Amino acid sequence: GCVEIKSGYGLTTDDELKMLRVIRRLKEDTPLRIKSTFLGAHAVGRGFTQADYVDLVINEMIPEVGKEKLADFVDVFCDVGFFTPSETARILEAADKWGMKPKIHADELASSGGVEIGVRYGALSVDHLESMTVEEIDILRGTDTMPTVLPGTSFFLNLPYGKARQMVDSGLAVAVASDYNPGSTPSGDMKFIVSLACIKLRLLPSEALNAATINSAYA
Repeated sequence: GCVEIKSGYGLTTDDELKMLRVIRRLKEDTPLRIKSTFLGAHAVGRGFTQADYVDLVINEMIPEVGKEKLADFVDVFCDVGFFTPSETARILEAADKWGMKPKIHADELASSGGVEIGVRYGALSVDHLESMTVEEIDILRGTDTMPTVLPGTSFFLNLPYGKARQMVDSGLAVAVASDYNPGSTPSGDMKFIVSLACIKLRLLPSEALNAATINSAYA
């Protein structure tokens, strides 16, 4: 199997590096294929203004992560109340210099511009999409960016469910993932997630299986 593991619950340089080093150890010590994602821009670290924290991510965290080759991908929580599209763009450009390909938190809480910025910078995936609009489905059409829906987040936080049915009907591939994390989605049970994809996202069982396997592998 394969899993992606993100940092993002430290929000200091030392704590983000510590998590990424643990991921590196897991890569070495387990038979799983593991992909690591630097999510220092998950929220603003305590004691910082947002502008100062973005500068910290760009000028200190990313170079340290890059020097140690700790992350395959970079992620940013581009959403209302978190990081703006322009801040997201700056972080993605800084990470690109170190070979980190983008994956974006987009449209969890609102239609935030995250889908647009992800497509513009060639993100491998845009993840969440609980608040995605029909117009953003059109933005994704014809791109290499995989929309990834996280129905466990909707279940645990009582958020709307993503428009997976509409995306598939419009010709898009869709991935489905657990979003397993201590903050919002405390379940990594993919059987449960695939069930939600059928029951709540209205995917056929074959579509949900594709979303959880080959499409997730792409993402």
